[in-house]
Amino acid sequence: MKIYIASDHAGYELKQKLIEYLLDEDFDVSDEGAFEFDVQDDYPDFISKVAEKVSKDPKNSKGIILGGSGQGEAIVANRFKNIRAVVYYGGDMDIVRLSREHNDANVLSLGARFISFDTAKNTVNLWLNTAFSEDERHLRRIKKIDSLDF
Repeated sequence: MKIYIASDHAGYELKQKLIEYLLDEDFDVSDEGAFEFDVQDDYPDFISKVAEKVSKDPKNSKGIILGGSGQGEAIVANRFKNIRAVVYYGGDMDIVRLSREHNDANVLSLGARFISFDTAKNTVNLWLNTAFSEDERHLRRIKKIDSLDF
């Protein structure tokens, strides 16, 4: 499984720590930027790279994107076909589990200003290790989402 990861300046430090963690856990990780801390950078420049790559191979890849709140980042990612990006910035971890089990989310957007590294690490671990349930009702709903074309 290929993991694409990106952030803007707000998530830069946390992204660097998560990359190290993921590599230690033997994941195949590709850093899509930012490659240096720049308070003037714009998250769409980096997040779009992750979304584009996961969009092209949603069965064999996942994305992790980070920003201040994670909201704008998820909005960018969800503009791409085959992407189901979800946001987590703290609170009940059931939402992370359910995003995989029920929605087969393939991009996780983290609000770096709201969570610690330990929380981010635990969130990523849960998200990457939770399988999609493949229940008929969830498959049916995802198929309906995928059929929407505007």
